[in-house]
Amino acid sequence: MHGPARAGLAAVAAGAVVIVGLDVAYLGEINPLRRTISEHGLGDQGWIFGLGVALLAVGSLAIGVSLLRRRLAGALGLVALAGWSLGLLVVAWFPKHDWSVGPSVSGSIHRVGSFVAFLCLPVAAMLIARTWRRRPRAALAAFLLGGASLLWVAGIATMIAIGNSNGMAWWRVMPLGLVERGLAVTEVGALIALGVWAASRAVSNGPAPLRTADVTAGRATEARG
Repeated sequence: MHGPARAGLAAVAAGAVVIVGLDVAYLGEINPLRRTISEHGLGDQGWIFGLGVALLAVGSLAIGVSLLRRRLAGALGLVALAGWSLGLLVVAWFPKHDWSVGPSVSGSIHRVGSFVAFLCLPVAAMLIARTWRRRPRAALAAFLLGGASLLWVAGIATMIAIGNSNGMAWWRVMPLGLVERGLAVTEVGALIALGVWAASRAVSNGPAPLRTADVTAGRATEARG
């Protein structure tokens, strides 16, 4: 029963390592303060970036399967988690804009996929773990990290609005690369917390069956009443 969650966590960890490895390997070429993570999709290492993102997407789906099997998530939370995975697959398949040659259809699709993914994951984490008071610490961590992710998204939206009102390019209003990486780390953290919760042996799949002794004691209490 815990297999999908464990496999999902392994895939998510592998995907994260691949993407962080690209950041480290190409530190001299891609400024992490200003350049987005998706910049790795434009070079010769594009297929490696796509592989890392795809691993995150597949791992998320596996965690979702485990959450579903263990009845830990409702329909809306699972739909939001699936939206995150679908958005990631779009990001992996369609490269971002290469501004050296101008906008492209692929780049526009990539932007939509990024928006869907970054918005759906925090919604999924908060919906799935919203009753964290009755659940393990991993659920609380997922809920809090989901909330923190929404704050990142709100901050980015605010900076875009400020840039538009001042006639500035929105990606120059903030250190976009750093902000995006902060958002990505927070969201992957929420995803890992969901996976740990789904894989936990302490999770109950439902109410425990009544033991014969409990039933007998209950009947005796009713008879005395």
